[in-house]
Amino acid sequence: MYGDGAGLWLKVTEGGSKSWILRYTMAGRERWTGLGPYPDVSLAEARDKAMAWRKQVREGIDPMKVKQEALAATRAEQAKSVTFAWCAAQYIESHRAGWKNAKHAEQWVSTLTMYAEPVMGKMDVALVETEHVVRVLEPIWNSKPETASRLRGRIESVLGWASARRLRSGDNPARWKGHLDSLFPARTKVSRTRHFAALPWKDMRPFMASLEAQAGVGALALRFTILTAARSGEVRGMVWDEVDLSARLWVVPAERMKAGREHRIPLSDAAVALLRQQEQTLLAGTNVVFPSVRDHKPLSDMTLTAVLRRMQRNDLTVHGFRSTFRDWAAEATDYPQEMAEMALAHVVSNKVEAAYRRGDMLEKRREMMQKWAEFCR
Repeated sequence: MYGDGAGLWLKVTEGGSKSWILRYTMAGRERWTGLGPYPDVSLAEARDKAMAWRKQVREGIDPMKVKQEALAATRAEQAKSVTFAWCAAQYIESHRAGWKNAKHAEQWVSTLTMYAEPVMGKMDVALVETEHVVRVLEPIWNSKPETASRLRGRIESVLGWASARRLRSGDNPARWKGHLDSLFPARTKVSRTRHFAALPWKDMRPFMASLEAQAGVGALALRFTILTAARSGEVRGMVWDEVDLSARLWVVPAERMKAGREHRIPLSDAAVALLRQQEQTLLAGTNVVFPSVRDHKPLSDMTLTAVLRRMQRNDLTVHGFRSTFRDWAAEATDYPQEMAEMALAHVVSNKVEAAYRRGDMLEKRREMMQKWAEFCR
């Protein structure tokens, strides 16, 4: 440190870089602040800056506080050039790795692009207010309540991200509780929850006989979905590495499960026979159990639905067969309720019950799934 007098110093680091430092006292406290690097800031300029700062101190003004306020004003001005659309893209990209599949990110992009961007996509994110959020949600709140509710949550998350990055300030105009809940009715009051159309359990046998007459990989995948009471996405994404035919077991890894936990599914005689049949037609270059013949990739989410449409069963949904299984277990068997819930990989909401449920009743469920397969045939 080399002193020039009146609190002005030249600081030289071990690496040889040089910068001007001013020491001054404000409200009894000693403070140090930088005035710029040398030689970008000459000795004369450093002296002029030091003189101006000392004058402010004599007038009772803290020059460091003035500098910080100026920086804050500059950041606020720069924030005006950051659009809502840009923030939405940054939020999605930063959270993409934490989402289970690419489809979730696509849903974020599509809903925000379709509904939010026309109203506020090009707006400075710092200027987004309640009126803009209302303009986005109002046209679809009553006609598409579920979409509108998800959209509101996504807008709130994007604006929350912008606030955390200091690109905007103040309350979040998309928050629900204590704000938008006074402007819109709750989603549950707008539309009752619609359950997936399900086949009555007593009609399973003739339906399965008709399904077995259907050709194609989609029909096989639908039969396997019913026999295992699994979700469509779990079956469509199934790979041979997850299957142990000798142990009659299918293990779905946690990353492919809705609850984020590994799920073991015992395979009935019928399910094993179906997989043996599929094993005979293995396609080169793919590990997928039920691949698309065209590109060897997993079947699309509409393939299994298309099988139902070919059967002229537009009254049914693929997911509804899980309800059919649950109804059969409750009304036609003596199996405990928790066993059926485990077969469906449902999350236990009761904390006490969850604490006592350490295992997954695999061997007992094996018997239940065999009985289910025999009932279906």
